[in-house]
Amino acid sequence: MASQPDTKDQHAAGHASPHLDDKERDQASAHSSPRALVIHEIIREEGETALGRKPLALLWSALAAGLSMGFSFLTEAVLESKEPPGHNGVSLTGAAGYCVGFIIVVLGRQQLFTESTLTVLLPVLTRRSLSVAAAALRLWLIVLAANLAGTWCFAGILALPTSFAEELRPALAHLAQGPFGSGFFSTTLKAVLAGWLIALMVWLLPSAKSAAVLIVAVITYVVAVCDLSHVIAGSVEAAYAVLRGQATIHDYMLRFFAPTLLGNVIGGIALVGLLNHASIAPEMTGRE
Repeated sequence: MASQPDTKDQHAAGHASPHLDDKERDQASAHSSPRALVIHEIIREEGETALGRKPLALLWSALAAGLSMGFSFLTEAVLESKEPPGHNGVSLTGAAGYCVGFIIVVLGRQQLFTESTLTVLLPVLTRRSLSVAAAALRLWLIVLAANLAGTWCFAGILALPTSFAEELRPALAHLAQGPFGSGFFSTTLKAVLAGWLIALMVWLLPSAKSAAVLIVAVITYVVAVCDLSHVIAGSVEAAYAVLRGQATIHDYMLRFFAPTLLGNVIGGIALVGLLNHASIAPEMTGRE
């Protein structure tokens, strides 16, 4: 239930200012930032729309998102291949490539699991219905499975013995070790921070307007340079390592997937969804 701007919104937008005429007040309103409650409702409506989509539509959108995230891995590898030999750790230049997949997914309105942990959670918290919770769980399972399938498909393409892939093989192999570089607890902690940042990105986008690409790029660049763990972006790298014999399915499931999924869910749901909903819940009283 999207609410209409109240008196406080009008004050913030300049509607009550005696120094502005009607046209200037409209201009002030157009340039004002939406209140937290308005942002909450925008994101909640996105979640309601996602919950209303048919499972097959969700599956194809999520599969497209998983494939799109592969371009983060590919672009990182291309940029890292231009680095001088012998560099170690995270490449500041290569990290810029990490943003590419997220930009495609966000602007293309494709269904990404870590975004859904926030958007779909808000209808659950607002409506407090078992049927809505069950629909949200179904959506998360479909989106996660299709996202992962897309990442494995993209990794499979890069694992083929083509001349294009062979040129990038050293950089791809180096990046593919990233998801396995930390222990369970450390990976979980890094995934909590990544899930937190991605959910915050979703929260910032309604205010971003024409700066949406910049917001996505900055947030995901921070995820990359801090070497944080993202379950979908990292799955392309981890799947490539498995397909090339650098890791096993056991490594994929226990060293990468389990701690990363756990951390992303905690970061997205607990640290952003629940806290941000709690911060505006008192304002929703009497508006439902």
